[in-house]
Amino acid sequence: CSGKGSSDYTVMSDSGNAQSRDGGSSRVTCSSVGNKVTVVLGAQWGDEGKGKVVDLLAQDADMVCRCQGGNNAGHTVVVDSVEYDFHLLPSGIINPMVTAFIGNGVVIHLPGLFEEAEKNVRKGKGLEGWENRLIISDRAHIVFDFHQAVDGIQEQERQQQAGKKTAFLYFSKDIRNVFTLTHLASQYKSMYPSLEIDVDGELEKLKTYVDRIKPMVRDGVFFMYEALHGPSKKILVEGANAALLDIDFGTYPFVTSSNCTVGGVCTGLGMPPQNVGEVYGVVKAYTTRVGIGAFPTEQNNEIGELLQTRGKEVGVTTGRKRRCGWLDLVLIKYAHMINGFTALALTKLDILDVLPEIKVGVAYKVDGEIIPHFPANQEVLQKVEVQYETLPGWKTDTSAARTFEELPENAQKYACYIEDHSGVPVKWIGVGKSRESMIQLF
Repeated sequence: CSGKGSSDYTVMSDSGNAQSRDGGSSRVTCSSVGNKVTVVLGAQWGDEGKGKVVDLLAQDADMVCRCQGGNNAGHTVVVDSVEYDFHLLPSGIINPMVTAFIGNGVVIHLPGLFEEAEKNVRKGKGLEGWENRLIISDRAHIVFDFHQAVDGIQEQERQQQAGKKTAFLYFSKDIRNVFTLTHLASQYKSMYPSLEIDVDGELEKLKTYVDRIKPMVRDGVFFMYEALHGPSKKILVEGANAALLDIDFGTYPFVTSSNCTVGGVCTGLGMPPQNVGEVYGVVKAYTTRVGIGAFPTEQNNEIGELLQTRGKEVGVTTGRKRRCGWLDLVLIKYAHMINGFTALALTKLDILDVLPEIKVGVAYKVDGEIIPHFPANQEVLQKVEVQYETLPGWKTDTSAARTFEELPENAQKYACYIEDHSGVPVKWIGVGKSRESMIQLF
């Protein structure tokens, strides 16, 4: 195929007939790329409002996928005044015409999956028939109850020993563990003597889900390949967690156990990068974080309290209050370096409505000098001096705005400022909890 010398050869067809190939005249050409997927990713420490963006885009999607994470993720979607909470199910499953796919990169707690679905079914009509619309990759791994107990123990230890890194929800998968449940339980008991594991109880509980889960399980790689190379489809990929929680690129060691940046889309669904199309980064109009770890723009003052209160900043999964601070554009630009955002969704702008002025972090100084990058070292990140620019507030209720022009001038300028300094266009602005409160700019 290199064109050097003769490459004539003969092959046997399926029917047994010999077929001659004469070098360059019958070269195999590159196959078409096929359908491209649209990706929605968090650009901060999570809780940016990804579920709302996915819900919006899922209205005309054919397929919505989860590529990584587990039920530690939490997405809230409000439709027809009903508030749905999702942890494992893709948020877009609310659309009755959508096929929802949970990829191999997701770790699944089966009791949690069914409890989540049943809880949301009781809330409204959005999840009716969900079992007929959900496909699960046969390469996805199961999380047992004791994995979650270990994760809780590990979280306590991590707060005591900040430098210790483990990722227990993915532990069994990462080492390609082929032990029986009994051996796996024994291994964890040796590591954590205080851990109580009811092996027989776990097995009995799982048996109750076998018949329900079996029809949903498919060869995930083949399913995804057919979706990409079959008829034209709109395929949406929903990332869990966010860039600064990525196992490799986040604020290590206070991170999650998976790649929640754009690379996790390919490894978590079994698809090539050439099929990645639009990549939308979701950015809250300020910054929040759950748990411990460096947070340069955090406001441990009345501003932080106001943002926490007005924004109802409580974790969907953990129930913990989120730490709050000013928007950090150093962080956003870092997330853009990794993910290559094609546009941003700016959420919760309305939370800033009451502020007379708004600060934005635009640079970090270390030892009196501006650094051109986002530091990987937690010790360095803890001591950075944030350089702020102050913008005028608008002191006007924006929750009723449905077009960009209806926003106050200073609110418009705030969005444009973020565009200019991040180098990424703002495609949506959120001014409330409902689907209708997402203003589309282009």
